[in-house]
Amino acid sequence: MAESIASKQNAFFWVGTDRAGKKIRGKSVAASENAVRVELRKRGVIATSIRKQSTLFKGSGKVTAADIALFSRQLATMMQAGIPLVQAFEIVGAGHENRAMQKLILSIKQDLESGTALAEALGKQPLHFDELFTNLVEVGEHSGSLDQLLDKIATYKEKTEAIKKKIKKALFYPTAVMVVAIIVTVILLIFVIPEFESLFQGFGADLPAFTRMVIDLSHFMQSYGIYLLAGVSAAIWAFIQAKKRSKPLRQLQDRIALRLPIVGSILVKAAIARFARTLSTMFNAGVPLVEALQSVAGATGNVVYETAVLQMKDEVSTGQRLQRAMENTGLFPNMVIQMIAVGEESGSLDAMSAKVADFYEADVDNAVDAMSSLLEPLIMAILGVLVGGLVIAMYLPIFKMGAVV
Repeated sequence: MAESIASKQNAFFWVGTDRAGKKIRGKSVAASENAVRVELRKRGVIATSIRKQSTLFKGSGKVTAADIALFSRQLATMMQAGIPLVQAFEIVGAGHENRAMQKLILSIKQDLESGTALAEALGKQPLHFDELFTNLVEVGEHSGSLDQLLDKIATYKEKTEAIKKKIKKALFYPTAVMVVAIIVTVILLIFVIPEFESLFQGFGADLPAFTRMVIDLSHFMQSYGIYLLAGVSAAIWAFIQAKKRSKPLRQLQDRIALRLPIVGSILVKAAIARFARTLSTMFNAGVPLVEALQSVAGATGNVVYETAVLQMKDEVSTGQRLQRAMENTGLFPNMVIQMIAVGEESGSLDAMSAKVADFYEADVDNAVDAMSSLLEPLIMAILGVLVGGLVIAMYLPIFKMGAVV
C-alpha cells in the first residue's frame, strides 16, 4: 500500500515569497500541485509558480548496494546538519535519479509520516536494508544518537562497497577479454574457416592433422553451435535458479571459490575484512556481542563464513570466549584470533576489530592489484593460443604446398 502511494508522488519546482516578502525557490515532492501549495502555505510561503519535474523517475529502475550506500551517507549528512528526519527523506528522495530508489525512499517517508519508527520502516524493506542496518538505526533511535549511528552505517557501507568494486573491477577485464576471445573464435570457425576449406579442396593433397582437426571443429560449430549455445545458456540459468533455492549448493560453490588459486585468497581476505568491519561497527554502537554476531554472519558475503559465524554465536551465547569460538571454526588466521583476544582482554574489541578490518582491506587492495598484473600476460597468452592457433592451422597447408614447389 505504501509503495502504491509513493509511486504517485511527483517532484515540483516552485517559486514563491516568504513572510518577509523575499523571493525564494525550492523543490517539493507531493501527489499534486495543490498539495504543494498547501504544504508551502503551512510554511508561510506564497507560491507564485509551480512546475512539475518531468524526469522524476529515470535511471535503471533497480536498487543497488551502491544506491543504499549513497543514501546512507546523504541521510547521515542531513541528520548531522539538523534537518528533520521526514524532510531529509523528502530532500534525498526528490534528488535521486533512480526510479526504484525514489519509490523506496518515498515509501519509507510515508511510513515515517504515519508515526512509524525509522528502524521499523526500514525493516519493511528487507531486500534493501539488512538486519545490521536496522539494528544500528534502532540503537541510534533509542540512544538519541541517530545521526552518529547513520554516519557509522554510511562509513561501513562505503568501505564494504569499495572492497566489492575493487574485486569486481579486477575480474571484469579478464572476463570481458575472454568473452570477446570466445566470440571471435566462434566467428572464425563458422564464417572464415569454411572459406579456407573450399580453397584447400583444390590442393589435391592430404591436409595436416592440426588443420583437419580445426576444420572438423568448424563443421561441428556450424551444425550444432546453436544447440550448444542453447544448452550452455540453459545450464547457466538452471544453476542460478538452483543456487537461489539450495543452501548446500551455495555452500559448495563458496567453499570451492575459497580454494581457487589466487582468487580464493582474495575472497578469504575480503570475508575476514567484512567480518571485522561489521563486528567493529556493531560493537562500537553498543550492540551486545551475541546479537552483533547474528548481523555479522550475514555481512561476510560468503556462506561458509556465515555458517561459521553463526556457530560462533551459539558458542559465545553459552559462555565461550569469542577467541576460542573463532579457533574452533578453523577459518580465521592466527593473527586475527590473537588481535580479537587482545581486544576481549582489554575491553577494546571494537578498536581491535577495526584494526583487523583496516589491515585486510589494504591487503585485499594489494592482492587485487597483484592479480591484475598477473592476469594480463596470462590473458595475452590465451588469446595467442586461441586466435594464433586457428591462423597457424589454416596456413599450414599453404606452407606445405610451398615446400613441395
